[in-house]
Amino acid sequence: MGGWQPQLEELTQQRYGRLVALALMVAPSRSEAEDMVQDALVAAFSGRARFGSVDEAEAYVRRAVVSRSMDAHRRRGAERRALTRFAARPGPVADDPEVMDPRVLAALRALAPRERACVVLRHVEDLSVRETAALLHLSEGAVKRYVHDAVVRLDEELGTEPPQEKDVVRMGGRHDA
Repeated sequence: MGGWQPQLEELTQQRYGRLVALALMVAPSRSEAEDMVQDALVAAFSGRARFGSVDEAEAYVRRAVVSRSMDAHRRRGAERRALTRFAARPGPVADDPEVMDPRVLAALRALAPRERACVVLRHVEDLSVRETAALLHLSEGAVKRYVHDAVVRLDEELGTEPPQEKDVVRMGGRHDA
């Protein structure tokens, strides 16, 4: 097996759980999350995109999953709500979607799709405001507003306190535009 097949095999065998865990944050159900991951994998490996490593392929698929969630929302025309607060929760996303905190997932689902996508891209994928805006075809100001509104709602839903500016910097949060 040559070319892209080994990358696809490694990605699906070793990182599929993480991809589904991410998709669960932006999808209304587990089955739709799995469908989004499958669609993103097909798009990544059936097109012209070529990846230098499995990490590059995974990053592409992760961003495609979030983009596809926004596309699905636009087609449906109805906003869904989702819930989570990641800025206040240190550590990476769980590799196993079954061990993710159901309160966090419920909180993410309570957000509007654009808020949810912006929060996931900024706080889970650690993209900058500029990168998030470009990926979602939004202005940087819109991304900042969606993230702010989402964080306020997540804090209320989860009973958390927003981090103080000095704490965000100490935790390594990205503030670049």
